[in-house]
Amino acid sequence: MALSASDLPAMYSLLTNSLSGEQSVRKPAEAALAQSENRPGFCSCLMEVITAKDLASQVDVRLMASVYFKNSINRYWRNRRDSTGISNEEKLHLRQKLLSHLREENYQIALTLSVIISKIARIDYPKEWPELFSFLAQQLQSADILTSHRIFMILYRTLKELSTKRLTSDQRTFAEICTQFFDYSWHLWQTDVQTILHGFSALAQTFGGGAAELHHDDLYLTCERWFLCSKIIRQLIISGFPSDAKTLQEVRHVKEVAPVLLNAIQSLLPYYSSIQDHQPKFWDLLKRACTKLMKILVAIQQRHPYSFGDKCVLPLITEFCLSKILDPEPHIMSFEQFMIQCMVMVKTILESKEYKENLTGRVVDENRVTFEQMKQNISSTVAGLLTSLLPTDRVVLLCNVLIRREGTNDLEVTHLQYADDTLIFGDADDEQIKILRVILVLFEGMSGLHINRRKSFLYPINEVTTMKSLNAIRGGEIGSLPTVYLAKARGLPSGSSSSHQACLVRVTSPMWYFVLTASDMEEWHQNPESFYHEQDSVLWSEKLRPCAEALYIVLFENHSQLLGPVVVSILQEAMSGCPSAVNEITPALLLKDAAYGAAAYIYYELSNYLSFKDWFNGALSLELTNDHPNMRIILRKVALILGQWVSEIKDDTRRAVYCALIRLLQENDLCVRLTACRSLYFHIEDATFNENEFLDLLSVCWDLCFKVVDEVQEFDSKVQVLNTISVLIARVTEVTPYANKLMLFFQKAWEESSSESILQIQLLTALKNFVVALGYQSPKSQFILQLWEATLINAPSMVPELLGYFPCLVEILERSFDHLKVATNIIEDYVILGGREFLSLHASNIAKLLDLVVGNVNDRGLLSVIPVIDILVQCFPMEVPQLISSTLQKLIIMCLTGGDDHDPSKAAVKASSSALLARILVMNTNYLAQLTSDPSLSIHLQKSGFPSEENILLCLVDMWLEKVDNVTSFQKKTIGLALSIILTLRLPQVLDKLDQIMSVCTSVIMGGSEDLSEEESSSDNVSSSKPHVPSKELRRRQMKLSDPINQISLENSVRDNLQTCSSLHGESFNAAIGRLHPSVLNQLKQALKMP
Repeated sequence: MALSASDLPAMYSLLTNSLSGEQSVRKPAEAALAQSENRPGFCSCLMEVITAKDLASQVDVRLMASVYFKNSINRYWRNRRDSTGISNEEKLHLRQKLLSHLREENYQIALTLSVIISKIARIDYPKEWPELFSFLAQQLQSADILTSHRIFMILYRTLKELSTKRLTSDQRTFAEICTQFFDYSWHLWQTDVQTILHGFSALAQTFGGGAAELHHDDLYLTCERWFLCSKIIRQLIISGFPSDAKTLQEVRHVKEVAPVLLNAIQSLLPYYSSIQDHQPKFWDLLKRACTKLMKILVAIQQRHPYSFGDKCVLPLITEFCLSKILDPEPHIMSFEQFMIQCMVMVKTILESKEYKENLTGRVVDENRVTFEQMKQNISSTVAGLLTSLLPTDRVVLLCNVLIRREGTNDLEVTHLQYADDTLIFGDADDEQIKILRVILVLFEGMSGLHINRRKSFLYPINEVTTMKSLNAIRGGEIGSLPTVYLAKARGLPSGSSSSHQACLVRVTSPMWYFVLTASDMEEWHQNPESFYHEQDSVLWSEKLRPCAEALYIVLFENHSQLLGPVVVSILQEAMSGCPSAVNEITPALLLKDAAYGAAAYIYYELSNYLSFKDWFNGALSLELTNDHPNMRIILRKVALILGQWVSEIKDDTRRAVYCALIRLLQENDLCVRLTACRSLYFHIEDATFNENEFLDLLSVCWDLCFKVVDEVQEFDSKVQVLNTISVLIARVTEVTPYANKLMLFFQKAWEESSSESILQIQLLTALKNFVVALGYQSPKSQFILQLWEATLINAPSMVPELLGYFPCLVEILERSFDHLKVATNIIEDYVILGGREFLSLHASNIAKLLDLVVGNVNDRGLLSVIPVIDILVQCFPMEVPQLISSTLQKLIIMCLTGGDDHDPSKAAVKASSSALLARILVMNTNYLAQLTSDPSLSIHLQKSGFPSEENILLCLVDMWLEKVDNVTSFQKKTIGLALSIILTLRLPQVLDKLDQIMSVCTSVIMGGSEDLSEEESSSDNVSSSKPHVPSKELRRRQMKLSDPINQISLENSVRDNLQTCSSLHGESFNAAIGRLHPSVLNQLKQALKMP
């Protein structure tokens, strides 16, 4: 029964009760709402609650209504077979209602409504909702700031949603939207940025005058709208045009937009420090805006490198970023995220393959310019621009700045000392104040004198907005100028500060890149494990030092011959300035640490200028003799170098390096040990690993690795050490003497990792290597499934003993599904290795096992077992479907009645199941037709709420059409073949779906065949000790290559089945063809090569 306006009071009460803190009130309300959500009119009632003027103050209730509305859209907006859902009339009403309520004052509700509109637009635009964008554009013409902000929220969310659609017709539609909206959005963006700059100027003047802080709601809303507009501009430029790297067609918007974005950044940055304390809300937005604008520029360069390489764009942005890296203004030094984006931009430009000249040549037609020649001409032009921007002296300067900030880390005497008073001049910088405080504390400890902090003053010079935070670090009082000092009124130099009763030499603290700072040392001391991962982060673009290191590596790759001698010179200077006997943390020691890091990162090129043997014997090995705690700084880099330079270590040095790594694994500092552990992994994995030279170190190596695993807390650390243990087991011949020790370790590690499934996977990898190494001496233990799997993977062929074990798997799964993933791997191994012999012997066990699993495990479990069923059907298309009919019925029921599509895991199950059923239709058409007409299936579907009058096979067609975007390219082809077979049915409903079927089939055809994945195309990586044994990966690859789906031409199938469809339906078919959307018809002709 449909809900109506008379149900609104009850709906409001249920929503109110669902927010109650009392479970006895909340639970019944939630249950009633859940029962009502599939009733017609439910969404309309929610929309009335959201938009009711008399409920405007009931924000919580309205927000809850919007959440239920969004969930219902996800579940019921598409036509569903298991629910009456939302009628077309109600959909029309909701679309109109949503567009009539653009001026929502509550931000969270407005955000939810914008998401709702975007979800509907993904399904309905442009066929059912063609007026969406024209209406929004019209409303923008007369909208106030709040309304325009809400419209831009809708535009951003909707454009982002539509940009992810991959069909050719959808991409063409998005390009049309881009043409329609770009000019207006860009004009508004430019207008808003001027308004914002004027507003920030007024804010800065207000601060300077000392007036009370005012509310600036309109300005902030304008800033937020402008921020959204920036995201829309990015979306339009990135997704609205094909990449010029593929088309060589200039995207004029890049030349128009990029310089203006840069100008906006340059105009906003001066306000970074002036509004920091007084307007934190605007300060946070300014940081987000500047960082976002730089990210947009990076994204534009990556998408449209040739347009970005224009002389009006590339030089401006590159010069700006280089200037910030080489000589940042004081107020930019603390803006780390912005500095990171500047480095990312320079790195992206330097490594862009479109900007590199191709030195290879070939004979071409002199009278015709080829596509590749055109690209080469553009690349040569851009390369010339980069050369002018980065001449050799500037490349050398950038290298020096990244490694050691050359010319800015000198000591400066900047104090005035009297008989019992001292003036200290410094910048208004957190780092300098921290250093000052440390020195004062040390002074008290060493001298025994007490500093009277009540008589110590910090004086601001000019406008210092961070005085309170600076003084909180130092302690003492804040003074003002002019002040009485030594009985005379005095001022101080600009930028200086004053304190009493201390003697200080000020150390300049610039923006460090490679050189460790006081904050770094404190972080390392507090949590060495966290510091290790932060400095060694794979996500290099999130932290300044890893980002600087990534930029340095690319810079060196581009200028290796120029920078090789430079880096060696820096390294030699650093080593001579800080001998291995030095124990104090001095600038010279920190410079050596930075130089060691610089030499480690570019080992592959630096080896041409530096002999590792001489370096190791003359310096690196000597560092290991100093056991002072401060030496952990250098030892960490020594461990890093030993791992990075593994390819350059020769036989006469290898044994000494092994001993050095074992020595580093015994260090007290966990950061050093983790670095050594990873370097040891590189050596063991290396092809030149010498087991004989490592054999006497093996026992202590196991103990040290086990100790590290016990001590580390973070997941990444445990995985890293387990990888080292695993590769060591795999590479060492004699593991048997250490079997008991290793089994105790595995048992303990497994128990402690019970809540970390990914960590257990790493343990299984190590355990598999252990089983392979032990061979038939494998001890019985609780890891029987993992041992079983390892045996199957390494078995050269199926033997009767292994075939006889399979029924045990059914018994294990009857007790528990705890190790379902391993069990499915075992089934797959049996199918691949045992083939038809396995099927004939264990057909009943296979059917029993699959029927046991499907329907009794969660979505994650289903996603692991469905690929196994797919392999079974591929290998035995005529036997297996009949054998597992009960399992297939369950999958059909899940597809047609299987819960909420908004749940990613359920959606993935449906997508995988639909692809499997499509395969069965293609490879055993008669059986699927027989299965879908089975009365028992209809009965089960009716019990699940499926309408009895529906044609099950046609419902599967709807599922294929709906889920085709959520499967792999190979599965898309399978679904395309299944849909082409549907054309041969004598059902008039097929013609109603002809438009959608043709759209999918032609898109798959034009998309091309799927390339082999890296896994499939990789060669056999089996251990050299058993080269004759085909690996599981190779067997799987051979099986996929022989997949019948690969042999069928979708183009021919569609062409032939269209002819059959025409013969079956006659004039009705011609009428259906005439109703095809023009874009679909053109795409069909192009795909089938029709005139």
